[in-house]
Amino acid sequence: MSDDNFLVTVENLQFDYGGKPVLRGINMRIPKGRVVAIMGGSGCGKTTLLRLIGGQLRPTAGSVRVAGEAIDEMRHARLYAFRRRMGMLFQFGALFTDLSVFDNVAFPLREHTDLPEEMIRDLTLMKLQAVGLRGARDLMPNALSGGMARRVALARAMALDPALIMYDEPFTGLDPISLGVIGQLIRRLNDASGATSIMVTHDVQESLQMVDYIYFISEGRVAAEGAPEEVRASADPLVHQFVTAKANGPVPYHFPAPDMAADFLGAAHV
Repeated sequence: MSDDNFLVTVENLQFDYGGKPVLRGINMRIPKGRVVAIMGGSGCGKTTLLRLIGGQLRPTAGSVRVAGEAIDEMRHARLYAFRRRMGMLFQFGALFTDLSVFDNVAFPLREHTDLPEEMIRDLTLMKLQAVGLRGARDLMPNALSGGMARRVALARAMALDPALIMYDEPFTGLDPISLGVIGQLIRRLNDASGATSIMVTHDVQESLQMVDYIYFISEGRVAAEGAPEEVRASADPLVHQFVTAKANGPVPYHFPAPDMAADFLGAAHV
């Protein structure tokens, strides 16, 4: 593919937090119109990578380009305007608790456009219809189930018809039915809108059914990557452990500890 076919390009991306390396040279190319998953163990830097792509953080070294523009070089005003082309679904939805379902979804339209209220109303209802919740427009977030709240958050992320949509653990805390619904919605809405989606997730089985490509992050680097069929068949120990949910492997079950004999035979504890 030519560079024009890639919406997001990450080159030699490095990020340190408090002097500690978190990402150590990430390289990724995400084609337009695709759904891409970023997987890895807790604390490996997946959400940090998402924040760097969205411009919430600045890299220590390397670059992030979205639609050909360097996110890491943008000043605040330019970045704020550019984010109109991005949507974000936060973990657990992050709805505004004092706003109704309708006003949550309408918020980006009111914040980033000068559209008349009549048009905002129609667009908001269209987004809610797309996620099956037009009838819930007047409910408050505390009246929603977890799956409904996540669908409202998805409608809000899609409100401005963004070119790039980012999902931070979209399946966390959902029952199997809601999880399946959200997965199908992400795939269907992405294809219908022509958007590009990047999804940080631990849910391997759901992701294998709906994404186009997967990156595995380990110790701040891309440890493995591939299409779902490649991931299923992979002999890579890290990928195999994730897919099969094995307790032990490259990600060890036991935290490093002193010799058992020394502990149990009463040797001095350090």
